Amino acid sequence: MLYKKENMKKDIHPKSRETVFKDVSCGFQIITTSTVQTKNTIEIDGKTYPLVTFDVSSASHPFYTGQQRILDTEGRAEKFTKKYKNFKTTSK
Repeated sequence: MLYKKENMKKDIHPKSRETVFKDVSCGFQIITTSTVQTKNTIEIDGKTYPLVTFDVSSASHPFYTGQQRILDTEGRAEKFTKKYKNFKTTSK
């Protein structure tokens, strides 16, 4: 059964509207539809949109930008050997 807008209960669903999500660390912004409530606004091309700001997005996160560095000075096998080299097993 398909639900039509006319069959939905009145006044219980949040209002969906175009909203700007902006990464403040790099200036990346995207306009999308959201039900999030915010008091901040931004004007883009003469139109005012609600504004949601955040610190990290795929445009600024080191993992997604390729800037993440993994420093592994010792390999896994070497770490294991170093950690357990004095460990003695007892056999019956």
